Amino acid sequence: MKEEGEWLRVAKAEAGLSVKALADLLGAPYKTVQAWNDGSRVPPAWLQRLIIAEIERSRR
Repeated sequence: MKEEGEWLRVAKAEAGLSVKALADLLGAPYKTVQAWNDGSRVPPAWLQRLIIAEIERSRR
C-alpha cells in the first residue's frame, strides 16, 4: 500500500518545490501542507487534483 502523502511528495519533487514553497504557491497554511506531505492528513480527491493542476501550472 502506498503512503498517503506519496502523491504530494512526488509532485513536489518533480516541480522542485519545498513544502514551504508549495504552501506559498497554494496560499495554504504551512502546517496543512506539511500534514498532507507526511500523510497525517489527506485532502479529498477533488482537492488533490486541484493541487496537482496548480503544481503543473507553476512549472510552465
